This record gives sequence, C-alpha cells and structure tokens, in this order.
Amino acid sequence: MNLLLIGPPGSGKGTQGERLAARLGLEHLAAGDLLRAEVANGTPLGRRVADIMQRGELVPDAVILGLLMPRVLTAVERDGYLLDGFPRSVEQANEARKLAEQGGAAPDAVIYLDAPRDVLVERILARAEKEGRSDDNPETVENRLRVFDDATAPLVAHYRERGLLHVVDAAQDQDAVTDQILELLGVEA
Repeated sequence: MNLLLIGPPGSGKGTQGERLAARLGLEHLAAGDLLRAEVANGTPLGRRVADIMQRGELVPDAVILGLLMPRVLTAVERDGYLLDGFPRSVEQANEARKLAEQGGAAPDAVIYLDAPRDVLVERILARAEKEGRSDDNPETVENRLRVFDDATAPLVAHYRERGLLHVVDAAQDQDAVTDQILELLGVEA
C-alpha cells in the first residue's frame, strides 16, 4: 500500500505517520524530518535549504524530489510507503506522479488531516517548547500556515478530483484519528 498524508503544520502528520506506518508495515518517509536531518548534519543539501526552512518557505521542487523519490521507489520494492509532508504543491504532485508512475509507485490513497487554525497554532507552539524546534516560532508558524494555504491547500481539490482523497478530522485525539484513518482504508483498528 502506498499512502500520502497531507495537512497543515500541526495537523498530526508525524504522529499519524509513525502510527500508521507501524500498523500497516509501511516505510514512513517524513519530508520535514529528512530535511531537518540534512540541516543538522550540515550536508551540502542541508546548508542549501537551512535558510529556506527557517523562514517557513517551501524547499525547491527539484531538491525535495531528489531527496524523496529514490526513497519512495526503494520503499515500493518492499511493502510500500507512507509519505508525510509531501507533496506540498500541485506542481510537486504532478512531477512526483510522473516519476512514481514510471516506478510503479503511485499512491493508492491520500489522507488529508484537517483541523481548525487555532488548534494548529496551539499544537505547533507546544511542540516547539517540548522539542526545541527552531522552525516552530510564532512568526515562522504564521508564515508556514500561509504557505500551506497558498501552495498546499489546492492539493485537496487535486486529489479529490483524482478520487484518492479521504478527509479526517485531525482535531480529535490521536487514537480517534488513527482509528478513523484505518476505517477509511478498510483496515480493522
């Protein structure tokens, strides 16, 4: 099974990605975690994207595709993938789809985690305190949510038109969200 998990910052993509990947036996590929690891390790890619991420902007398509697609294609050779936080725009989705279809790695379903803005901001700022993530400060949070609204929100319509979209109320507690996703996928909770 190949799944995409999309939603605004703070919607629970990381939490649900880990839970679902473990439950379904899929490789969890978290775009943000992979990028943050590149920055933390001081790789050439990390140095290239550090300022972009600090401002809460989208990493260029070619960079993110180059980072993720080899991992996606490898995961498909095993039992499949759960990709969270990618694609972040319709343009990325179209380019990734071309590459994925060539490798037999197109997604089977797209889960959209939807939550009210006040819930998102509260979660992100709480995470910043707990994890000490420098990209989770009030200015960056507002910018990241604006970027999501502008670039990523159109993905909802894009995947709905393709018949792949499942919308989940991400304001519920974590267990209820996981159960709802499993139910939508036809998997017993």
